[in-house]
Amino acid sequence: MTRTPPRRLLALALATSLASLHTAPTLAQTASAPSASSFTVSDIRIDGLQRIGAGTIFTYLPIERGDTIDSARIGEAMRALYKTGFFEDIRLDRDGGILVVTVTERPAINTLTLSGNKDLKTEDLMTNLKEIGIAEGETYDRLALDRVTLELNRAYNNRGKYNVEINPTITRLDRNRVDVTININEGKAARIRHINLTGNEKFEEEQLRERWESNESNWLSWYRRDDQYSREKLSGDLEKLNEFYLDRGYVDFSVDSTQVAISPDKKDMYVTAGMTEGEIYTLSEVKITGDTVLSQEQIKRYVLVKEGQIFSRTFLELTSDSIIAALGNIGYAFAEVNPIPDINREKRTVGINLQVVPGPRVTVRRLAFKGNTRTTDEVLRREMRQFEGAWFSQAAIDRSKVRLQRLGFFESGSVEVETVPVAGTSDQVDVVFNVKETTSGSFTFGFGYSQLSGLTTTLQLSQNNFLGTGNQISVEVQRNTYLQRYSFSFLNPYFTDEGLSLGYNMWWREFDNSDFNTAQYSSTSAAAQAVLGLPLTENDSVSLVFGIDRNQILAFPGSSPRTVTDYIDAFGQSTFHSWRAELGWARDTRNDFFTPTYGTYQRLSAEVTLPGSTAEYFKLNYEFSKYWPLNRYMVLNTRAQLGYGDSYGSDSIRVMCRAEGSPPPIPRKTYSDADCAPGTTLDRVVVGTGLPFFENFYAGGVRSLRGFRDNTLGPVDFATGSSFRQPIGGAVKTTGSLEMYFPALLDTPAARVSAFLDAGNVFKDVDSFDVGELRASAGVALLWRAPVGPISISYAFPLRSEETDDLERLQFTFGGAF
Repeated sequence: MTRTPPRRLLALALATSLASLHTAPTLAQTASAPSASSFTVSDIRIDGLQRIGAGTIFTYLPIERGDTIDSARIGEAMRALYKTGFFEDIRLDRDGGILVVTVTERPAINTLTLSGNKDLKTEDLMTNLKEIGIAEGETYDRLALDRVTLELNRAYNNRGKYNVEINPTITRLDRNRVDVTININEGKAARIRHINLTGNEKFEEEQLRERWESNESNWLSWYRRDDQYSREKLSGDLEKLNEFYLDRGYVDFSVDSTQVAISPDKKDMYVTAGMTEGEIYTLSEVKITGDTVLSQEQIKRYVLVKEGQIFSRTFLELTSDSIIAALGNIGYAFAEVNPIPDINREKRTVGINLQVVPGPRVTVRRLAFKGNTRTTDEVLRREMRQFEGAWFSQAAIDRSKVRLQRLGFFESGSVEVETVPVAGTSDQVDVVFNVKETTSGSFTFGFGYSQLSGLTTTLQLSQNNFLGTGNQISVEVQRNTYLQRYSFSFLNPYFTDEGLSLGYNMWWREFDNSDFNTAQYSSTSAAAQAVLGLPLTENDSVSLVFGIDRNQILAFPGSSPRTVTDYIDAFGQSTFHSWRAELGWARDTRNDFFTPTYGTYQRLSAEVTLPGSTAEYFKLNYEFSKYWPLNRYMVLNTRAQLGYGDSYGSDSIRVMCRAEGSPPPIPRKTYSDADCAPGTTLDRVVVGTGLPFFENFYAGGVRSLRGFRDNTLGPVDFATGSSFRQPIGGAVKTTGSLEMYFPALLDTPAARVSAFLDAGNVFKDVDSFDVGELRASAGVALLWRAPVGPISISYAFPLRSEETDDLERLQFTFGGAF
């Protein structure tokens, strides 16, 4: 049956045919008549150009003067021009023998702006957009922008954000330009309301999900963010589930199905995973084949899997990694160990063949450094434990990486290492260290504030990496309520190639202890010191300081404590000269300079004033700090400080007599009036012994026991006739702290939040030590390395204190630079 077309369609077809008869003939329209469409091009004219030069079109146009063209050549030319991506529309016409190319250019992107993106970094997004063709200066393509919108939606969906809104805005400008703005409303990640595992008969679901990053909403989700759904996290958790069973011998374990359902409002997720556990397999045989390089006995030392054991993939991977590391340390940079299993399902056993493929033994041709815009290569090279021309060693490279990170010149975690094969040879590699510089000092005018010092002004030239040489230099002028200080210091950490460091310090200061929460006296001191350091091992070093100093004490009877005035009277002078030496040992295994997460720091030092000094004494100090990474959410820091000081040699004893008619003397048993000059009587006997008061240890404040006012703990004394308590410190110091850092709470390496427990005190001497006198506090703290300087805030609750203690729960320090 033939259906008659409607009249409306027939009329439309007729009108179209008539219109084509009156249209100026173009090359495309006359392609069906070869005699009319084929012609020889005498010239080419380009119309419609604005930004693009005519030469660009002639470069891509496959037609030249003198060519004879037809419909096929016309189609080829249009495809070539469209392929450039520069044009929205192209038309080819004929004007006699002239080929007329009329184009409509696509606009250029003037500016590209992203707003609202928090989960995805702007730098990363800009890089990805440029790869797609959306970048400032590029030609605007609507299809490319649509592709960007789809990719962004997919990226946010993978992060569990299904309510994301991507709104591109195009603003037309003059000269055929556009501004592209991509507004992103990320929304909130969908929350996991329920996780259901099916098929697990041997283990409880709680045990299976113990190491999962994904979890149902719970009271800790505000911190861990483990209830935020992410496709990548779920895939990783299912892999952990697979590892859990494979580590316990379930070779046939499999995840059969995974279902993820989302609520209609796209806010809640429901996850269901079905599994088959299988049976436990044991190891029937473990053999090593291939070119082991090392002897079988040496290789077997690294084998952790033994015949008869329950199969464990973790032990198998550790075995492979250990063998690879052993070979990597003797030059086999590309060694491989391929475990080949032989599964017997009837006997439920697995035979393992560890096939060793060492690859070529390689030497390091060159060590290269990238990203060190200020630090010279020489500074980085002296930290290297891998040398050019030597056999490749993975252990040496790893150690070199840690040493670079601990310099403090680079951002935390920014040191990355690449091993690049040398083209044209199989036995050489280049090792490239990529770093990212951070601020290591500058010329600054700064100010700070704390409850202890009030407003502090500082003018300082401080550079730990002076001119990129690694030398440390500091010139400082500091002034606050209790201190005026002028100092200069210099240290060359590599005075010799063996790592011997040499430096010197010079300073002058005026110190008013009455404004330092300590006893009422002031001092003016100056010193010059030479500093020598020598590394013993990769982690151990010793240091020696030798110097001379002068300390003038200004004390006032009736205002200063009796302890202070008696000590000065015992020496008969208020100016103390000292020849001083200090010997120190330090061990540092921390993994980072600014924010370590594991490792230990220890320092033991002995300081002594040499014979011939006004007062002869010594001080012993011990510092300990260890970082324990409990998991990715918590890092525990345990630290302690111990200090002890005393005098040596003979005590300084002085008989204080008074003229007749003066106030009555203080009775003494050992001395009498016979010890005084004629016309005077015995007043008192003063003894200069023990650690000098101006060298005492102090405790309390943000640097020792938070929650107690700075320097107020420990022994106190009174001025004659006064009841005002004046802290004078002590010769024994014991402080310690447990501090839990939460690195995941703030998504930045520049800040960290912690909870702490501080304890300790200062005692007059060893005999005065009493555990019952220890003070304790607990609280929370925030440390932020802000652009304007470090900010430290703590809030503490004293757990063990006395009524006479000076408490200060909220404490902070703020320092900055311009």
